[in-house]
Amino acid sequence: MNEKAIYISIGKRIKQLREERNLTQEKLAEKSGLSIDYIGKIEVNINQPGLKALIKIADALKVQLKEIFDFENL
Repeated sequence: MNEKAIYISIGKRIKQLREERNLTQEKLAEKSGLSIDYIGKIEVNINQPGLKALIKIADALKVQLKEIFDFENL
């Protein structure tokens, strides 16, 4: 899996986890301290999140960081 494919999968996984929790992008942004625009761009692979952003998102979703990298259920 190349770098681009990984970021695409991360975005899809974040969206999947967010929707499973019935959270809007706005609510996830609020809980994570990140902007709505940034969350949206991660989900569609315009932005490539760094480790700090991924940790904030995982915390906001109440999942372990490794769950964001679980691409098998996409």
